[in-house]
Amino acid sequence: MSEVGRLLRGWRDTRRMSQLDLSGRSGVSTRHLSFVETGRSRPTRQMLLRLAEELDVPLRARNELLLAGGYAPAYPESELDGPPLADVLSALRNVLAGHAPHPAILIDRHWTMIDGNDGVARFTAGCAPELLTPPVNVLRLALHPAGMASRIKNLPDWRTHILHRLDRQAAATGDPVLRELRAELAAYPGGESTAHPDGLVVPLHYEDLRFFSITTVLGTPRDVTLSELAIEAFLPADAATATALRREMAGSGHGPWAR
Repeated sequence: MSEVGRLLRGWRDTRRMSQLDLSGRSGVSTRHLSFVETGRSRPTRQMLLRLAEELDVPLRARNELLLAGGYAPAYPESELDGPPLADVLSALRNVLAGHAPHPAILIDRHWTMIDGNDGVARFTAGCAPELLTPPVNVLRLALHPAGMASRIKNLPDWRTHILHRLDRQAAATGDPVLRELRAELAAYPGGESTAHPDGLVVPLHYEDLRFFSITTVLGTPRDVTLSELAIEAFLPADAATATALRREMAGSGHGPWAR
């Protein structure tokens, strides 16, 4: 089996799609698809891109497919602090600022914090300095005993939510770093929820505040780096939290995570 065939087969298995399913969606015959996977046939660049689209392969992995097939990458990967991304990052930081006083963070594919608004200081207060030294992993910060964990009143529920989310993300992306992060976080104390949570969403009950979170990604990224960025924003889950945040967050500055 060729390297490109092995990668294609791996993504097809990850998406639980048969050769017949993929053939019907992509317009590539099952015979040709089988030949590509076994290394008996070399796929064209256009075919690889079409198959990757139907398999919903992340842009980074699409470039890996192309390289394995002997082709140049199709998607650029820009530096975060480089000129090509400056306008988009400026707009994303405006979104963070506009979400204040409610906490919001900009993260990469490994949950490394790129920036955060003033509201995040409510979460980081009292956390160990080493957990706030860049690069800051926000999931480690949340579940580490010296981080937020001791102040999360529903820690078993929130911990279970994070671990399940990492499971899904690692399966969707095939990223070994996420699997390693998941194993690390699972080793932290905190318990695991076995009961279905009450309410419409799993809340973060932090000290006397209650939040629910939303995740925002770019809708049409064509750059690998941009495709892997997300905004994780927290909103008050009750009126008491909304009132407390408006009173406490006014005038606070950026924390040590910003870079």
